[in-house]
Amino acid sequence: MTQSVTQKKLEKRLRRLVGTAIMDYKMIEDGDRIMVCLSGGKDSYALLDLLLKLKEKAPVNFEVFAVNLDQKQPGFPEHVLPNYLTELGVPFEIITQDTYSVVKELIPEGKTTCSLCSRLRRGILYSYAKEKGFNKIALGHHRDDIVETLFMNMFFGSTLKAMPPKLQSDDGDNILIRPLAYCSEKDLIKYAEIHEFPIIPCNLCGSQDGLQRQTTKMMLQEWEEKYPGRIENIFRSLKNIKPSQLADTELFDFEKFTIKSEISETISKSDVNWLA
Repeated sequence: MTQSVTQKKLEKRLRRLVGTAIMDYKMIEDGDRIMVCLSGGKDSYALLDLLLKLKEKAPVNFEVFAVNLDQKQPGFPEHVLPNYLTELGVPFEIITQDTYSVVKELIPEGKTTCSLCSRLRRGILYSYAKEKGFNKIALGHHRDDIVETLFMNMFFGSTLKAMPPKLQSDDGDNILIRPLAYCSEKDLIKYAEIHEFPIIPCNLCGSQDGLQRQTTKMMLQEWEEKYPGRIENIFRSLKNIKPSQLADTELFDFEKFTIKSEISETISKSDVNWLA
């Protein structure tokens, strides 16, 4: 199918944003073995697609391996991802773990299941990556996810933190990367529609009402409609932090007016050019 000018511009923009994020945070280096977590949602499909496209012209050599966790949710179409990945020619594995039954047993009816579900999923995927020797785990979180998480942590956790584009797991065994960190959800929705990715909805928690993330998402969407560009500005603020203008005495010494410990470290950009 011939791409329209609009479609080509969208793909070029997304590839540029992913390449820039990879450079800014040194997400991918020569010889990396990257495990791409594929959920069946639009974001992880786009992540895999864009990484494969970048791999063709990347200045470094790296491996891409797709992994899906089949959590045994009722009605889960087990054939969709294997068929898609086989046709794509991507090495992959489907891990089967019945976390659905565990979540339903432990979480009372009507309560949100996301926290326990994600914790179980994270543990399984981390263990698999370590066992198989993958040194990077790629997740499909985008710019809007990061901003939503920032506000959720402020509103419900009294903490000023979000999702970093690159993170070392608490146990130190895994490095997580989020190559879509600079990409808007709006663009990813369009990208998924253009490529007709076989989306698999989450029947366990994706349709639950009243979730904190859904409430936060609606608030940000209303802001964006009234004040276009607000989400992008909020995200940029995460890269432009002034410790002396906040109130964390662990971060800034208000007696000596100096930044404490290793907070003053700077992140240097990678020498390789992903935008060539």
